[in-house]
This record gives sequence, C-alpha cells and structure tokens, in this order.
Amino acid sequence: MIEPIASVLRGRRVVVLAGAGLSTESGIPDYRGAGRSPRRSIQFREFVQSAAVRQRYWARAAAGWPVIAAARPNAAHLALASLEARGVVAGTITQNVDGLHVAAGAREVVELHGALARVRCLDCDATIARAAMQERLVLANPQLTERATAAAAPDGDAELSDVADFVVPACLACGGVLKPDVVLFGENVPAATVASAWALFDRAEALLVVGSSLAVFSGYRFVVRAGERQVPIAIVNLGPTRGDALAAAKLEASLGAALPTLAAAL
Repeated sequence: MIEPIASVLRGRRVVVLAGAGLSTESGIPDYRGAGRSPRRSIQFREFVQSAAVRQRYWARAAAGWPVIAAARPNAAHLALASLEARGVVAGTITQNVDGLHVAAGAREVVELHGALARVRCLDCDATIARAAMQERLVLANPQLTERATAAAAPDGDAELSDVADFVVPACLACGGVLKPDVVLFGENVPAATVASAWALFDRAEALLVVGSSLAVFSGYRFVVRAGERQVPIAIVNLGPTRGDALAAAKLEASLGAALPTLAAAL
C-alpha cells in the first residue's frame, strides 16, 4: 500500500507540505475533513475594523485554547520528525498553527500561517505568549469556566453563541489591539515567511504532501511549482486534493498509520 509513495521519495531529498489533516489524530479538528459542516472563518479585515468581531474571536478562542494547549504530537508528526533526523526529509512547510511539528522534534519547519502560541499587537508589534494571554482572558472573564465544555473547532476556536459580555484585554505595552500571530483569512502571509518557505522548497528533490486538500493557494502554489519543475509529488491524504492530477502517487489513508509505515520503508 505504501510502496508507490515510497518509490517516489526513495533516494531523493524530500520536502514536506503539511496541512490540518496531520493534526486531527491529536484531537484538533480540521476545516474540510469528512463530516465537518461548513463554517465561516473570521476575516482579517473584519478583525481589524470591528471590536465586535474581535470580541467574538477572543471569546471563542479563550474557550477553545485548552484543546490546543493539551494537544500532543501524534504518530504522523513523530514519523516526519524521525525522517528529518535521518536526513531523508530536508524540512517541512506547514499550514498548521498548532506547533506540533516542533513539539515532535522537527527542526526545519516553516510555519506558513504563523503560530497560535504567540499573540501580537497590531499597534506596537509587541508579542506575548498565548498562555499569558489566556491568563488575562480568564481573569477578565470569570464566566469562562462555565464554557469549558464548548465544542472544539479548528485553529483553537470553539463553538459559542453568546459572547456579548466578553471583555477583550488590550496590549499592556501600548493599549493597542491584540491579534493571534497567525494569518487570518484574507491576510497576506508575511514576505519573510514566504521567502523562507521557497528557500526550503528549492532544496526539494521530491515533494510529500500530507493532510491537506490544497484548497488554499498559499499551500497549493508549492505543488504547482513542483509540477513546473518536474519535482515528483507524492500525496497522502484522506479525500481528494486540488493537486491529485499532478501527483506521481496518491494514497488515501490514516496519516497516523501511513507515515510510520512510510518512515520504515525509507
């Protein structure tokens, strides 16, 4: 089952492109997985312009953060980290914001969409740890304990309906607006991050896509470039992806089972 994927990668320097499907087995929901209902994500422009939107975001994020904080790398993360340690994988370009690649031991990781573990001020650019922000959110909103069982949603979000009473702390340094240090929908990936991702991609002799439908162009463009350069592409994902037509091999399987098997085969 794994051999067609292994044959594409064997003997080549591999760069990994990872998506949210990699973390579902760590208890973090994805956006487009099987059985998941469509949901409207907060847009960057709305977050910047509307205090009510920021209130909704932080209320839901405060309820959902414990899921992210408790998440641990699964067998798929550990398999990729082991392949990097052995020199098979040159590094990983990840669309995920959960920090689980690094927690698994990976060292060459470009977090294309940022990291939930950080919070940044839009006014003075100061950063704080998300854990510290959670402490402030809990202190300002004691009612959070009543919402601890809110259903988890992607990217540390949670399903909540009533957020009208929620208090959003301001930046301690300047009183400005605090934003998770992630790329929201409609926001550009920072140029320095894009440059780092392309620099890593340029080392690829093969591209391995794991856990991504490639619906978002920020990830799909690496598959397009690989196709243009005739860099072999292997995809492991549950369900179809935007890049299937470009793949030399495709496997639909649980990543927690498939990637350790792949690591053993390589």
